[in-house]
Amino acid sequence: MALVDAHGRRLHKLRIQLTDACNYRCVYCMPEDMRFQSPQALLTPSEIENLSLALHAHGVDEIRLTGGEPLIRPEFPDIAARLAKIPWRGFGLTTNGHYLSRHLDFLADIGLTSINISLDTLRPDRFAKVTRRGNLALVLDAILAARARNFTLKINCILFKGVNDDELSDFAQFSAEHGIEVRFLELMKVGPGHWNHAERFIAAADLIDRLKSEMDLIPLPVPNDATAFVFRTSGGGRLGFIASESQPFCGACSRLRLTATGQLRACLFSEAGVDLRGCDPLDLPELLQTLLPMKPTHRLDHIHQPMNQIGG
Repeated sequence: MALVDAHGRRLHKLRIQLTDACNYRCVYCMPEDMRFQSPQALLTPSEIENLSLALHAHGVDEIRLTGGEPLIRPEFPDIAARLAKIPWRGFGLTTNGHYLSRHLDFLADIGLTSINISLDTLRPDRFAKVTRRGNLALVLDAILAARARNFTLKINCILFKGVNDDELSDFAQFSAEHGIEVRFLELMKVGPGHWNHAERFIAAADLIDRLKSEMDLIPLPVPNDATAFVFRTSGGGRLGFIASESQPFCGACSRLRLTATGQLRACLFSEAGVDLRGCDPLDLPELLQTLLPMKPTHRLDHIHQPMNQIGG
C-alpha cells in the first residue's frame, strides 16, 4: 500500500532518528549546553524494528539512520542489524564520522549501502570552532576508509559567509581527488541556524556561479524527488547543491521522519505529527491518513526546535 497524499506525492523515504544526543556541539545545530533525552525515553530496538516493518508494508522503501549522532547509541549495532533484515531499496546512515571507522566492517556485513558524513571544513582549527570539539583527522580517516570499502559516500557541507566559504574550491578539489560527492547545503532556519541566518546565509546559486568562474560544471540527471542539483566538474569531481531555502523542493518531497521517541512527522519544519509509540498495528492506516495532510506544499519559514531533536 503506497502512501500518496492529495497532491500526488508518494512518501517512501524515511529518516529514523536513533537519538537526539551527539558528541559534537556544532554551532548551527544546537547550543553548547544542550540537554538530551534520557535513554528510557527512546524507542527500543524492538519498537524501531516493528514500526519500520509496518511502514515498509505501507510503501516506505528507503531508510536512513540519523541522530543526533546515531553511532553513539549503545544499541546501534542491534538496531541496524534488525533493520538490515527488511528488504529496503536503500539503506543509509548519516553521521559526523567521529566513530565511523570502528563500525565500517559491521556496516558492510549487514548490507548498509550509503553513508553521508557531515563535514563543514577541511581545516583542523576551523573544525574545532564549528563543532566545538572533535578531531578532523579521525573524520577524514573514516571517510577514506569508507571509500576504500566501496560505500556510496556523500559529504554534507554547509558554507557560512565569512566563516568557511573560502573553502568552496578546496571541497571541489577534494571531491575530484577522492571520487566522493560533496553536497553543499544552504544554512536552514532550524534552531540556532535561525538566529543569525541573514548574516551567514549563502544561496546555492551564488556558490554555483563562483565555481563556474573556475571550472566547468556539467549538470547530471537526478530523480524527480531529489533534493539536490548535481554537477560533474571538469576536474572529475561530483558536486551537489541543496537549495532548501532559496529554491524549496516541497512540491516533490517524498520524506517522512520518525523521531527517537516515536513521533512520525511529515516535514522537517513542522512539529506536527502522529505518535506511533505503542500504537495498535490496526490503527496505523488511520494514523497515516491523519499524517498525510500535515505535509505542506510550500516552504515553512523556520522552526525553533534544534536539528538534533528533529533528526537530520
